[in-house]
Amino acid sequence: MGKLKLRRKELLAIGYPKGKAIALAINMMLKHYPKSPKEEVLQLLKNVLEKAEDYQEDPVLGRIGRALNTATRPVQTELELLDQPLSYQSYGLQHIGQGAQNQMDIAMRLPVTKAGALMPDAHQGYGLPIGGVLATENAVIPYGVGMDIGCRMCLSVYDISPTYLEHNRHQLKAMLKDNTRFGKRTFDRPLEDEILDRKEFKEISIIRQLKKKAYDQLGSSGSGNHFVEFGVVEIKEHHDDLNLPPGQYLSILSHSGSRGLGAMIARHFTQIAMDKCYLPNEAKHLAWLGLDTEEGMEYWLAMNLAGDYASACHNQIHRRLGSALGESPICIVENHHNFAWKERLADGREVIVHRKGATPAGKGVLGVIPGSMTAPGFIVRGKGSPLSINSASHGAGRQLSRRKARASITKSELKKILKAQGVELIGGGLDEAPTAYKDIHQVMRQQHQLVDVLGTFWPKIVRMDAG
Repeated sequence: MGKLKLRRKELLAIGYPKGKAIALAINMMLKHYPKSPKEEVLQLLKNVLEKAEDYQEDPVLGRIGRALNTATRPVQTELELLDQPLSYQSYGLQHIGQGAQNQMDIAMRLPVTKAGALMPDAHQGYGLPIGGVLATENAVIPYGVGMDIGCRMCLSVYDISPTYLEHNRHQLKAMLKDNTRFGKRTFDRPLEDEILDRKEFKEISIIRQLKKKAYDQLGSSGSGNHFVEFGVVEIKEHHDDLNLPPGQYLSILSHSGSRGLGAMIARHFTQIAMDKCYLPNEAKHLAWLGLDTEEGMEYWLAMNLAGDYASACHNQIHRRLGSALGESPICIVENHHNFAWKERLADGREVIVHRKGATPAGKGVLGVIPGSMTAPGFIVRGKGSPLSINSASHGAGRQLSRRKARASITKSELKKILKAQGVELIGGGLDEAPTAYKDIHQVMRQQHQLVDVLGTFWPKIVRMDAG
């Protein structure tokens, strides 16, 4: 079989537009398919031309498809932002960086924006700041949700005295090592879960391509600030909705999201939104999809699947560890962020509420707001504040970027901090050192109007990605 030869006129004949897409297609096919029959190569290129989205994950054909989308994209008129941002409530503004404030101001100038709020843990992100809450009309913003769709906290409380932890630290550390996986490490045999039977894995093209990745990563946790830890929950007063008598309890707290499934959904639909919603450069990551469009509804379904998948991962983590303990939890609290909800504002208007690094705090809604690997987290109940759009912070929030955090502390200094607080760390990096985070007690004071504190979680054995 001879070496493949392709000519420009052959691609023009099958419908390729004039321009860079033809040169890219020829070069890529000659490089990666040098001995394939020309008829097969031309048919493959024609398939990409007709339905590029089916090849999104292919490193060669996906690149050609994206070039085609750019080449055939109609010239769009840039959408105008409002001259001034709509007013919004900020909490702990004096401790929020200017970058996050600027991002929130831009989000409040979108023509689809109806209301917003900035939580006390806010810091700069992409598009909407981490800690930003944005209510829009009939529009969902993929980067307003974020990359790790449906990232969440899950707390399991056991009827076991904290003395068990002090007497069995070695065994509990072994349980964490045996029953959790982080980053690129996954379980050889994930537990069975009905999440993989969802119809979205058959009906939505991008989801269909991600089913194997979803299976492989099921029950595992991400890298970065994701963790699974043993600790002690302290309840000082009885609360009917929590149903835990006053006392101290051995507990498991986990923080993770939708893994590669959520990340690929976010990338895919963000690109579609940016192609269809042409915004000024400073707002381009806030491109939206209308919920009355096919793409908008596909994203909505995919986002909800990713959120349920994240919950399934936590469920497996807690099932494995509960089985290792030989106990069933007497209380479970779970809440999520990086998501969008259909809700109503105080004036009755129906909106899409994006909470990127912010957690639901509607009246009576339970949740967990963590601190850091040495600082406590809090079991909270929402007060339903309309000014915060029924929201609260999702944690302490970073005060140092990852790069600055790594440069500001040494391994020996981190070990001293951990020892002083009686915390053991498995894995983890300097970028997640407690000094990288804001003071959680200060953050909680700044949102006392948003949540009531029902209990405290003290981390004791922390498991994170080793990097």
